[in-house]
Amino acid sequence: MAEVTLELPSVLAAVLGGTKSIRVQADTLQGALEAATSLHPALAVHLFDESGDLRKHVLCFHNDVNSRWLEDRCVAVADGDRITILQAVSGG
Repeated sequence: MAEVTLELPSVLAAVLGGTKSIRVQADTLQGALEAATSLHPALAVHLFDESGDLRKHVLCFHNDVNSRWLEDRCVAVADGDRITILQAVSGG
């Protein structure tokens, strides 16, 4: 398994007690997201909808590749890879 870093926006840092990044062990992008939500269950509701897909306002990048451009999230990850979550925020 590879060790990857999951980076979260400030908006989600509160879910992790103020931490903006965590390291997880996984073989795939999907596995890394599952590992992160296993460690921090409250994170799941912010990332995934009821069908298990990423919420429409959530972007997920594997290194510099938007996961929406991928066929699926089963792409392999390697040691040192970075997964970045961006979340649209609106308001006035």
